[in-house]
Amino acid sequence: MSGLILLLLMSPVASAGFDSDEPIEARRPDIPVAATGSMLAAEDLAEQAKSSVVAVSYAGRDGQQAGLGTGFVISADGLIATNLHVIGEARPISVQFTDGKKYDVKEVYATDRQMDLAVLKVEAKDLSPLPLAKPGSLKQGAEVIALGNPQGLRYSVVKGVNSGTREIDGKPMIQLAIPIEPGNSGGPVLDAQGHVQGIVTLKSAVTRNLGYAVNISALKGLLEKPNPVPMNRWLTIGTLDERHWKPLFGSRWRQRAGRIMVEGFGSGLGSRSLCVSQEDLPELPYEIAVEVKLDDESGAAGLIFYSDENTKHYGFYPSNESLRISRFDGSDVFLWRVIEEKKSNSYRAGEWNQLKVRLETDRILCYVNDEQVFEVRDQRYTQGKAGLAKFRDTVASFRGFQVARDIPPYRPSRETAQKILDLTEDLRVDRPPHAALIEEVVKETDEKRAQQALQERARLLQKQAERLQQLAQSIHERAVRDDLEQLFEKQKEADIDLLTAALLVARLDNAEVEVKTYLNQVAAMTNEIQKMLPAEATPKAKLKALNDYLFRETGFHGSRTNYYSRSNSYINETIEDREGLPITLAILYMELGRRLGLDIEGVGLPGHFVVRVNSTSEKGELVDVFEGGEVVSEEAARAIVVSANSGRFDEEFLKAQPKKEIIKRMLRNLLNLARDDEDVQAMLRYVETMIAIDEDLLQERWLRAVLRYQTGRISEAMADADFLLEKSPEGFDLRRIHEFRDYLETVKQSE
Repeated sequence: MSGLILLLLMSPVASAGFDSDEPIEARRPDIPVAATGSMLAAEDLAEQAKSSVVAVSYAGRDGQQAGLGTGFVISADGLIATNLHVIGEARPISVQFTDGKKYDVKEVYATDRQMDLAVLKVEAKDLSPLPLAKPGSLKQGAEVIALGNPQGLRYSVVKGVNSGTREIDGKPMIQLAIPIEPGNSGGPVLDAQGHVQGIVTLKSAVTRNLGYAVNISALKGLLEKPNPVPMNRWLTIGTLDERHWKPLFGSRWRQRAGRIMVEGFGSGLGSRSLCVSQEDLPELPYEIAVEVKLDDESGAAGLIFYSDENTKHYGFYPSNESLRISRFDGSDVFLWRVIEEKKSNSYRAGEWNQLKVRLETDRILCYVNDEQVFEVRDQRYTQGKAGLAKFRDTVASFRGFQVARDIPPYRPSRETAQKILDLTEDLRVDRPPHAALIEEVVKETDEKRAQQALQERARLLQKQAERLQQLAQSIHERAVRDDLEQLFEKQKEADIDLLTAALLVARLDNAEVEVKTYLNQVAAMTNEIQKMLPAEATPKAKLKALNDYLFRETGFHGSRTNYYSRSNSYINETIEDREGLPITLAILYMELGRRLGLDIEGVGLPGHFVVRVNSTSEKGELVDVFEGGEVVSEEAARAIVVSANSGRFDEEFLKAQPKKEIIKRMLRNLLNLARDDEDVQAMLRYVETMIAIDEDLLQERWLRAVLRYQTGRISEAMADADFLLEKSPEGFDLRRIHEFRDYLETVKQSE
């Protein structure tokens, strides 16, 4: 039977293909390219390169140096290559040469998060660039030197050899027999001719005298298609919206994928740092809640309330695996009082925990995961803002901050939890949860509380842990699919919110993606563009403002060096990282345009997604968002179709795609990636979702039957086989389906 299953998996799935792009020639002729030359001794190489190597640093919130790495000059007019992790995010950056000259970075000329590369631009002329080697020219065993600033020591030289080339997480890397230390990151690796072969990026976790460098080919690819971001825009990456949050006392507060994260020492009492919500508070009584997770339980982070937006406030937070409620009356250590402290069995170390405070006229109630921990009648402060706090060198994450008259319980009630546990009492460890069980659990409570109850059960019953997690994931996927189905049930195409649909696709794989967060972010982006426009702006003026904002001011660009990363298919990560596939960039472009009053449609050319702007000309014009908003002629579009479609052209390819088809194309992209990774669970997730929004997909239903069998869902696989046999669609080998159905019956009887 294994041969039959293999044939089934090889059965073609209807697909529009994965978006692709062809490389273009380098656009910066002033960047030196390696030429053959004589071999130099290490000391000569170091002396020759010395004037081209810089120390790269970024400033913290207090203006002091918060990071130090290395970079090197690659063009005489001020381009400097380094690692992306060296420059941080949303921080002022500066570089200093060995002669003491210091320059502030004016522009982040190019970035690639997947390859951990960045190119900086400083206002300088007549610099001494290092020549870039020809990719593939470094032989195994060849001697190399690495230049950098290890442990903050300015300009250090280490010698070693090239141990070989490796691919790590999809990155072309050079393995170096060289000791790598913090501060070496971003430094050049030179061969015996003085040519740059790589950029130091990783230290081995196994041995001190081993490190890795990104191959020079990745840097050259990045330079072919830069995505410049001026510093005034760079400083906004990952920052909190000042309309909603006000950070105080240093540390680094940032937001990503629905979470607020903080790290670094604060400058307040107890190395305290605050992040105060600017949200208006209701009249007493009301409640404040947040989920918090500490990277190290020796740290401390949690809620604050009754804050004067300075040094006075209360705090409720975990610290050293205990829970505290404290009152801060100022900046002095003698003005800090721990009101109560104790341990709680409801607090789960190393996991997400909800902290909740209920504020009443005469008391303060504190809860962790719905269990009351403290009742305090301290009345020093009765007014002020709410927010978040961290102490010492804590690294913490927060999510789900909310303020309301009454916040619903975080976990399911005991009765509901018991019902869920009863339902799963006979869950077999050798078989996944079946569809009927999922339906029963969903009826008992909402998605979040059902997951919590199931996860608690998993902690108690290790043998059932894997299957319970599958059930929780199935409930989450079901909830996302339900949301997508409701979205596409609307009759009018114009009523379908494409951005919400794309965010739900991302949420399918990451439950922490908060759709509302990104809708608000796109609304804020729209407001920024509108500020650039006069009241009666023409469609052409709006389109120009959209292009200027996305491609010239904020640096959105097509992903180049790791095109097939799943991150590029998630629109929330496209928004955060400012890079993505043609289809994700196009959706963002279309949705921003719609909010500006432009008529922009998606056009799904085979292998490359573009848009048509109908507002600016009678016939409309095709625009390639992946290429920075370049206009695509009809002849060029035809050529793309012919090239990707085995020489055949059909006018249908130039027509606008309905929004449902755009979302199905996104899901097919993810399906193809999961198939390449042999990730059967992910494949099933994407196929299930496609069928949920379009039940007429017969090829996908056949694939789903096979995937359900492979993941142990025998009854569900039989249901798909029965559906296909009843429909008897043309072009299907019904004999093969009958054989598969008979085999499934045999498997079921043997269980």
